[in-house]
Amino acid sequence: MSRPQPSWLVPRYALIVIVIAAIAGAFAWTADWIQWPGSEPALTPARMIDAFEDSMGRHAGFRRNHAKGVCVRGYFDSNGNGAALSRASVFERGRTPVIGRLSAPGGNPAQDDANTSVRSFALLFSLRNGEQWRTAMNSVPVFQVATPQALYEQLVALRPDARTGQPDPAKLSAFFSQHPETTAFREWIDTHPPSSAFYNASYFGIDAFRFVDANGNTRFVRWSVVPDTPYAASNERTNPARDPDFLAHDLDLRLQAGPVSWHLMLTPAGRGDPVDDATRAWPPERELHRVDAGTIVIERAESQIDGACRDINFDPLILPDGIAPSDDPLLAARSAAYAVSFERRTREEVGAGTRRR
Repeated sequence: MSRPQPSWLVPRYALIVIVIAAIAGAFAWTADWIQWPGSEPALTPARMIDAFEDSMGRHAGFRRNHAKGVCVRGYFDSNGNGAALSRASVFERGRTPVIGRLSAPGGNPAQDDANTSVRSFALLFSLRNGEQWRTAMNSVPVFQVATPQALYEQLVALRPDARTGQPDPAKLSAFFSQHPETTAFREWIDTHPPSSAFYNASYFGIDAFRFVDANGNTRFVRWSVVPDTPYAASNERTNPARDPDFLAHDLDLRLQAGPVSWHLMLTPAGRGDPVDDATRAWPPERELHRVDAGTIVIERAESQIDGACRDINFDPLILPDGIAPSDDPLLAARSAAYAVSFERRTREEVGAGTRRR
């Protein structure tokens, strides 16, 4: 595939960055990330991404988190059931093209897949009316922390010690003691081995969103995608002959035999369920009322170097009419931080005249 030259990469990226920067500024305002003159130093999106770089390393041209991944293409077949909860056109019966990215957390694009405990799945739905729905999901149903400040403090605690090259256990222990809300996430990781493949894991949107139906009625909803392929635990960590890129290579082999698929499940909140705290799971009985909205089908994978997902910022606040954000502070923070990460990596690509993701 031919690669665009820097001469026309600059205006292309400039327009994208300007738009995203404007969106990020708006959400930074709502998240109280704007620092007024004379005030105490504020946590800004730039400082948050700096913290990611300090704890995970800086790899020019790559995402500051989830640096290693693979692009995928496919479609969403809606069965029409989701229209009972939201008027978004994506839930009307029919097919919607999707571009996605499967990845694992971390800032090193060359990390060993066996060293990751979480899988991630990001999707962009291109709706028939020209709107988009973007979502970034993880294989853990809760987030580590409830606020942007706590996430920043966690990243500071994870900074490698200059002598050992590893995080200081004492600092991590102190962070966990100060943030008991991290317990649910850590217990899930301890009791749920990572999946053996990208395509046999469930993925969770984690945050709650406001769904608005055709009559203007509003309900809070969390969504997830459940694989048609049965879950299997990974044993690669104990395999001395393992392939460090087994997740992407296995996906390629599997797609040669045919598509992989998940069901998009919509879970409405019940009375008293937290809708602004991503660290708190909803009661298990909520699953009895889940709505199966249709099937996400992935037909092919592409390298992230020049695949369709390369230039997509999977901002969780790019939403269609019929889906709106909740008051969860992580949503605005993620949106603003993603924009900074996008701006940095695309600027690095243009400066180097390369196309890396």
